[in-house]
Amino acid sequence: MHWVKADSSDFSGNLPLPRSGHTAVNVGKSKVVIFGGFADRRFLDDISVYDIENKLWFTPYCTGSGSDGQAGPSPRAFHVAVAIDCNMFIFGGRTGSKRLGDFWMLDTDIWQWSELTSYGDLPSPREFAAASAIGNRKIVMHGGWDGKKWLSDVYILDTISLEWMELSISGSAPPPRCGHSATMVEKRLLIFGGRGGGGPIMGDLWALKGLIEEENETPGWTQLKLPGQAPSPRCGHTVTSGGHYLLLFGGHGTGGWLSRYDIYHNDCIILDRVSVQWKLLTTSNALPLPRAYHSMTCIGARYLLFGGFDGKSTFGDLWWLVPEDDSIAKRLVSAPPDILSESKSVTTLSGSPESSPKESQTEQAPILELQKRLGISISSSKAQVNLVDEMEDKELHELSSRLAGETLPTRDQFACIQALRDHWRRSSESSIQLQELGPLLRDYQRLIIHKYLLDRGWRKCSSCWKG
Repeated sequence: MHWVKADSSDFSGNLPLPRSGHTAVNVGKSKVVIFGGFADRRFLDDISVYDIENKLWFTPYCTGSGSDGQAGPSPRAFHVAVAIDCNMFIFGGRTGSKRLGDFWMLDTDIWQWSELTSYGDLPSPREFAAASAIGNRKIVMHGGWDGKKWLSDVYILDTISLEWMELSISGSAPPPRCGHSATMVEKRLLIFGGRGGGGPIMGDLWALKGLIEEENETPGWTQLKLPGQAPSPRCGHTVTSGGHYLLLFGGHGTGGWLSRYDIYHNDCIILDRVSVQWKLLTTSNALPLPRAYHSMTCIGARYLLFGGFDGKSTFGDLWWLVPEDDSIAKRLVSAPPDILSESKSVTTLSGSPESSPKESQTEQAPILELQKRLGISISSSKAQVNLVDEMEDKELHELSSRLAGETLPTRDQFACIQALRDHWRRSSESSIQLQELGPLLRDYQRLIIHKYLLDRGWRKCSSCWKG
């Protein structure tokens, strides 16, 4: 496997800002949704979405209503988030010094938040809990910290009936903990690590059975002691399921009894489900800096790392972990990487950036960057491009006509298109809807081609796109 820092050819759109303590969930195979976190001494409540097919980051405009009239959850970090079908469920977390116990659902088809009123054995407010989906209907949550004590309770939520049930478990059980990981593997919940009562950081692995009703098993914990190169004790790590193994990355542990400081990790350790043993994953190239409270998501055969904290700095970098034969791993090492400059890669505790975007050296840089993202070759006057004529762009016509409504006669198509361009010029990045991006990018493509190939009509077009 190879670590490769993401560059500007990997993504377009508005990249997520640096943060830690956020969540990132896969919604089907189409998108990754990031919510919340902590950065610059403030808690966050924003949503960043990665559209996998289009390699596009965007910030959706979300509607909704809560019990206090708010449109969505309050800013928070160290909450849990789990995706079921097209919905993302979040619970708990912390804002300021307050532990939260509210429960929300985001419908990612229409980007609408709903605060849910649930029933049954309601969990107490907490942060640093761990949760995982059971099939496509239920969620299991374990442990956390309520501000006074470490927790070891287990709750199961039915996302259809919205009923919580505290699982009654007899026999031995893992010590209370927070900052651990919880991952469903077939019929068992595996938890690893975390910080426990009294403050020790743990490196134990436990399996919980009895979560599947149809199996009719008595709930019970079993401590697993597997062969191989087991991870060192840690918390704030991630465990991501991919194929026949689980990938553990990062986290922090103690430096020993003579050390006052935590040790942050950037190692990759896999739990092989076939051989049932721990293995140290060999990686090449430069590694991401050690970190904890980051996110790691699986996208096909690739893993995407984002954010985190190393005790001093909050990260906003994006890294790929890919197989050796992946196209990302085959990038030419002779050329200097075009590292993403849209987002600060690191923010210090004081809020000052340690690395900032480089200013464009030439007037053409923004156009060349967009040209590369759109796949347009304009290296010569004879370049061939697949350019959709403005009057044949059906999506542009339909969108401009809907926008014009009764303000303009739809037969005046040019005026409708001009009104649509004015709308785009006045709009903020976050307010542009996903369905507008195709027509917008094609229209901008036409602008580039007209400027660099036809060399006419530039002043007329640029007045439409001013700003």
